Amino acid sequence: MKSLKDKVVVVTGAGSGIGRALAINLARRGALLALSDVNQQGLDETASLLPAGTSVHTALLDVADRAAFTAYAAEVIEHFGGVNVVVNNAGVALSGRVADLEWQDIDWIIGIDWWGVVHGTKLFLPAIIESGDGHVVNISSLFGLLAMPDQAFYNAAKFAVRGFTEALREEMLIDGHPVGVTSVHPGGIKTAVARSARVSSRDDQVATAKFFDEKLARMSPERAAEIIVRGILKNQARVLVGLDAHALHNFAKFTGSRYQDIVAIGAKFVMPKKTP
Repeated sequence: MKSLKDKVVVVTGAGSGIGRALAINLARRGALLALSDVNQQGLDETASLLPAGTSVHTALLDVADRAAFTAYAAEVIEHFGGVNVVVNNAGVALSGRVADLEWQDIDWIIGIDWWGVVHGTKLFLPAIIESGDGHVVNISSLFGLLAMPDQAFYNAAKFAVRGFTEALREEMLIDGHPVGVTSVHPGGIKTAVARSARVSSRDDQVATAKFFDEKLARMSPERAAEIIVRGILKNQARVLVGLDAHALHNFAKFTGSRYQDIVAIGAKFVMPKKTP
């Protein structure tokens, strides 16, 4: 894929953050957009920021709901007559020790961060293959490359997205389909994901969000979107977003499994304290 002009691009989680920045970036490149989110107000705001004349279809969507996503995919394909690109971007965060987290919160993050990616990929893949010029983009995370304490289920989902995406790329190559596949691994991006995250009963949600916003989030969503779009056009298998993503990925490769010990020691000094 050398250009996104007149390509039909699906973006989930387009109501804020990276999803919104991607929508605006893609629209400026002449793409036709299918945008979804669980937040109608955010979705409307994104649509209002697009260049005049952008062809855009918007819809409320819970990516964890398979029946709803199935209906949505059929609606988008009927509306545009096909799909070239899907960007499975919708995601949430959950912080806390494995022993402290509740089942409903675990189901919530796995439903969105894992099943949402699977739904978007599988439901749009036939149309993307048929387009003759397609791409699947799945947003994993830096935490899909190395693990962090208090992020076990976020890690689980994002590691799964990475493995799923890499296997899909191999399948497309083996079968000779004209479909690029990219796994994206952002580091700390200035979005609202931490502020809307769930935490365990032993964690302070405000302190956790402040720690992410002040200590970890370094890059703007707009810069992240530009890196991701360039990765699509270059047909990159893996896109690391941010100096922190590159640095920590190399740190984990260099130290091997010992990185876990180093992270555990450092986390004791920098992470917010828990209630007893």
